[in-house]
Amino acid sequence: MTITITRWNVQEYHTIINTGLLVERRVELLKGLIVEISPESPLHADLNRTIGEQFRILLGATVQVSEGKPITISNSSEPEPDIALVKPGSYRQSHPTAADVYLIIEFANISLEKDTQDKRLAYAEAGIEDYWVANLRAQQLIIYRNPLNGDYQFQQLLTSGIISPLAFPHITLEVSSLLF
Repeated sequence: MTITITRWNVQEYHTIINTGLLVERRVELLKGLIVEISPESPLHADLNRTIGEQFRILLGATVQVSEGKPITISNSSEPEPDIALVKPGSYRQSHPTAADVYLIIEFANISLEKDTQDKRLAYAEAGIEDYWVANLRAQQLIIYRNPLNGDYQFQQLLTSGIISPLAFPHITLEVSSLLF
């Protein structure tokens, strides 16, 4: 017996959302599957707020800092990254797309496997140039860059020092500020 999994596209996903079926669920669309979003620990939530505010201060109106909001990266993926730096503009008619994204950051504890596997591949396939995963378990920042053929060609683990987004090399963040 073969098991068939139904995969959804973004339009179908929006239709499901608009019916109210998912109103009590924290979910995102990832490669056609509706996936539950892990609950946030106090550390995760605080890092998200703090780093989002740092980017607002450092970059001002040059970006929009999107925290936990959808980005449409393909016809089958609409994840809700912890932080996405996106081009300024109005997103009332549609969510930011992969072409609008400068940087994505995920704070990972429970979601580490999903963030470093499924989301990594989805972001690479979409051509997201700069993807960071703050591994809160191991206190490491994983930097993914140079997407090619559906995966990142560059990966770096950092536990200290400073880091700059590719799109904004003039700003720096302490790696430790992303971890604890």
